[in-house]
Amino acid sequence: MIALPDIDRHKPVLIAGPTASGKSALALRIAEDQGGVIVNADSMQVYENWRILSARPSPEDEARAPHLLYGHVPRGAEYSTGHWLREVAEILAGSERAIIIGGTGLYFRALTEGLAQIPPTDPEIRARGTALLETAGREAMLAELDDETRAAIDPYNPMRVQRAWEVLQATGRGLLSWQRETAAPLLPESAATCLVLDAPKPWLTPRIEARFDLMLEAGALDEARANLDGFDPTHPSSRAHGGPELVAYLRGDMTLDEARERSITITRQYAKRQRTWFRKHMQGWIWLPCN
Repeated sequence: MIALPDIDRHKPVLIAGPTASGKSALALRIAEDQGGVIVNADSMQVYENWRILSARPSPEDEARAPHLLYGHVPRGAEYSTGHWLREVAEILAGSERAIIIGGTGLYFRALTEGLAQIPPTDPEIRARGTALLETAGREAMLAELDDETRAAIDPYNPMRVQRAWEVLQATGRGLLSWQRETAAPLLPESAATCLVLDAPKPWLTPRIEARFDLMLEAGALDEARANLDGFDPTHPSSRAHGGPELVAYLRGDMTLDEARERSITITRQYAKRQRTWFRKHMQGWIWLPCN
């Protein structure tokens, strides 16, 4: 069990960590011991169409403590960091103490450091970006970015690369230029208890593998089958780890073993990027060893 430091019962709690590191269980411990509402900070868990593959809390866990911002966004809807931040602002203005958990670093950064007010992207530009990503790949998009933005974003995350490309195309300014003009943060780090789960690769990898097998046992294939009709791999709601791979299996494009191995590999790679991001941006948070 993860050892917890003394936590101020009157402050919000932020819990970040890589996928499969045990964030949800830790949040439940705090909520049951001290009270509070658990708030999602994972960009996949907001969508309604992936409960199993996005590792959303089970109905049984949701019954143990209040949970907000899980599975509340329709499959085809657009949802951004700005959408999330506005919803969290309403929660923080309420009477219940928030326990905000997730693995999406940009959500936490926007919450504790502020969010640039970037104009919305024209749908025509987004369509061009999607087409470019599909035909030429993220490397072509990266080549078109300004040097400052290219050096700052995760080059292996196609969603972030496309977002930066869209901002430059729509405004003529790089994403980093906009981010320097951020508003005051909604919740500065000093006003919250900020925790990061320190999950080393040798400890985390077996958990990722075991969790995906449990997802398959729990009905992940049925969940993928329910997403087959109108499945769009470019839409954020379709990018749950394992989703495109299980859809490919159901369409006869790969075996189930291949889909499983590919899904686990993608999840491991994502966890590595999360650990790197947290080390870079959350040095002042309290790091809790996982063992």
